Amino acid sequence: MKLKEEQTLKGHNGRVWGCSWSPSGNLLATCGEDANVRLWSSDDSGVWSCVTILTEAHTRTVRSVEWSPCGNFLATASFDGTVAVWDRKSGQFECSATLEGHENEVKWAAFSRSGNFLASCSRDKSVWIWDVDQEEEEYSCASVLQAHTQDVKKVVWHPELDVVASCSYDNRIKMYREDDDDWICFATLSSHTSTVWAAAFDKLGTRLVSVGDDATVKIWHQPDYNAGDVSPSWKCQTTLGGEHSRCIYDVDWSKTGDNLIATASGDDAIRLFGETSESGFSIKCTKENSHDQDVNGVAWNPVKSGILASVSDDGTAKIWNVLMEEDDIDLVHN
Repeated sequence: MKLKEEQTLKGHNGRVWGCSWSPSGNLLATCGEDANVRLWSSDDSGVWSCVTILTEAHTRTVRSVEWSPCGNFLATASFDGTVAVWDRKSGQFECSATLEGHENEVKWAAFSRSGNFLASCSRDKSVWIWDVDQEEEEYSCASVLQAHTQDVKKVVWHPELDVVASCSYDNRIKMYREDDDDWICFATLSSHTSTVWAAAFDKLGTRLVSVGDDATVKIWHQPDYNAGDVSPSWKCQTTLGGEHSRCIYDVDWSKTGDNLIATASGDDAIRLFGETSESGFSIKCTKENSHDQDVNGVAWNPVKSGILASVSDDGTAKIWNVLMEEDDIDLVHN
């Protein structure tokens, strides 16, 4: 298996922190230190270019950008302490709402799969759940969750259910769900020995991968899983260490048939992990010096198998293509 660079995307001024594909897989959103969001698209020949720059909603670094499941909204989280919601009106994105309440830098914001909720997290140690009125395009705070004891780095929603997981400086992952018109923390995942930077569910939501400052990749599963529900009991099934030499900042689990996990690290490398026939995981590909500086984010295209985006402190985003070799055929069909 090889990771081939298709194109380097330049335009941001300063670090590029986050990247997210539209549900159709045709647009890539990136955000960064310049407080801007850029939307990228490819022409018929496969050449990518910036088609839109979203400005003026934030006054400081935009830490994350995420699409809504319908593809008509973007949520951006900023160090200015706000979340902005962008609405695709008349074919162009406009900032339709600014959500305030966090007491410090907002690190991440993401829509639930149902589109009924938006979650945000912050350096103020809290996770906020916002009710989304899709018809009125209004957002109201449903719950403020104080389950963590330190800075919360990222929130990620279950691919099918209204369940959200958060990652924190307190070395833990927390999971939340609605209960009697309020939100509760129903699960705590403890195995990392330092900051948990990111997590991602597999395509079914039965497993979770997490990464952190301890330079490990951990795969979690639910021993007593029941279809249509999420167990409060999660076990660390696999720990992969010794591959990255520095902190792992981001992870994404592909939702297409290749079933690959991509990691982004401060060692400037991107690594791909795949499931083996023994239900374990192993390294499948390493791209050293994938960027000139720290790799901050990775995101798999949700529709086009083997297409990966990455962003870095070097001010660029990159589009990659996974090239399968003969020995990788079993991995795809596993």
